[in-house]
Amino acid sequence: MTQVTNTFTITATDDTTSARTGVLHTRRGDVETPAFMPVGTQAAVKTMTAEEVRQTGAQIILANTYHLLLRPGPEIISQAGGVHQFMSWDGPILTDSGGFQVFSLASMRKVRERGVEFRSHIDGRKYELTPESVLELQTGYQSDVIMPLDELAGYDADPGDQLGAATRTIRWLDRSVTHHRKLVEDGRDPGMLFGITQGGFDPSVRTRQAKETAERSVDGFSIGGLSVGETKQELFEMLDASLEGLPPDRPHYLMGVGSPEDIWMAVFRGVDMFDCVHPTRVARRGALFTLDGRVNIPAGRFRDVFEPFDSTCDCLMCQNYTAAYVHHLFRAGEMLAQRLASIHNLRFLRNMMVQIREAITSGSFEAAHDEFLARYARVDERVTQEQRQLWLESRART
Repeated sequence: MTQVTNTFTITATDDTTSARTGVLHTRRGDVETPAFMPVGTQAAVKTMTAEEVRQTGAQIILANTYHLLLRPGPEIISQAGGVHQFMSWDGPILTDSGGFQVFSLASMRKVRERGVEFRSHIDGRKYELTPESVLELQTGYQSDVIMPLDELAGYDADPGDQLGAATRTIRWLDRSVTHHRKLVEDGRDPGMLFGITQGGFDPSVRTRQAKETAERSVDGFSIGGLSVGETKQELFEMLDASLEGLPPDRPHYLMGVGSPEDIWMAVFRGVDMFDCVHPTRVARRGALFTLDGRVNIPAGRFRDVFEPFDSTCDCLMCQNYTAAYVHHLFRAGEMLAQRLASIHNLRFLRNMMVQIREAITSGSFEAAHDEFLARYARVDERVTQEQRQLWLESRART
């Protein structure tokens, strides 16, 4: 069944789960969903050129409003012609609001109804972000998908603080929607605006806040405040609660989740978009994704393996270099090791997303997920058992 809005088309749905395929229509091109977005925090995916990111098959990347504010600063990005021109990326860019980064500053920030004041972690300079200024920054960056300012309460926060952060996020969203409309009326072309739904770790609050977010005039829905220290079971319980309150006609974006096994579980529930530093961060430490789980290539067993690390992989690393060579690069501390490993992990995720989309379209998503779980994480049986139990419980609820 095809459902179309101005910005999102649902092209296929799975009969027994909430998994679906779609197309996000941006001014710089279409993005096939489910999609994983590599994170280019400071207008760069670490160790990689924009051309290399594109060659992995990525259609959209994420950049960070907070970090680009601190350096190089909005003036430099404006002079460069926007963040796309600045980093030589010709595809869509989604920018987050900086709320998560400000949250991580702890004692260096003050949250008020007007917005949040904080000091730079670089030089201590004082800044303020408001719902309006965050949209101004992202419009200046020429972002294609922009996020409103939100407030995140940590996993261990008092339930009252979590509720307060969630309700303030709604109030800030109302201001963001108003300012976004003004930007459009002024002819400034701010790009799509997604709403962010919070709610802490109370499922009833999660569902209620999601329903309130869904009442706002936004192009998509971001689910925030997860993957901050909770267990996998809690993550998916809260994700279920949030999705319960969101309509299916617009994209669902789960922020900060990027493990292969977690992506499968979230797609099952109806998530369309993901971002996370995890795939490239672990790659820089030598952890490579395979269909049989994560493998550490600096391990001694690869010292004399003079064949591709993964003969089934079509990435630049596996097509051109032996496992022994990449092992050597890591052991020797060569930066090329981090670059090749990052390329591999992003290509793995791209190929996995293609597999997921094809499985949904052909009506074989559950079988494909079963096959994935049967192989993935064999190195860590605990992970396999945990994911399979979650999968079986999800299937039973459906």
